[in-house]
Amino acid sequence: MHSAMRWLMAAFYLAAGGLHLRSPEAFLPIMPDWIPAPREVVVLTGIAEILGALALLIPHLRKAAGIGLALYALCVFPANIKHALEAIAIPGLPASWWYHGPRLALQPILIWWALFCSGAIAWPARQR
Repeated sequence: MHSAMRWLMAAFYLAAGGLHLRSPEAFLPIMPDWIPAPREVVVLTGIAEILGALALLIPHLRKAAGIGLALYALCVFPANIKHALEAIAIPGLPASWWYHGPRLALQPILIWWALFCSGAIAWPARQR
């Protein structure tokens, strides 16, 4: 189960990172005003997503990657909140609360998923 979860998360972050690098302008409207150099931050987050995804698949980097991706998901939460509260339209993404509500609610699960599939935590599974 860990392996399937890891591959799925790696695929998700590879795709997201590629999107950040290919179209950074699409993400600029959701960047909080207090973020310096927003375009550069979007590009750096894309690089971080790709590196985290790849590291998740390398056994000796896996735990660090899981912790890094969990911290990443926590750090981008303000942009997700701004996106939802200001109803900012991003091409290719729904603009309704049917999208934003679950996305915000699932952010803690995304954090747990990164930690669990990397082996950084074992909860709720028991270690043998």
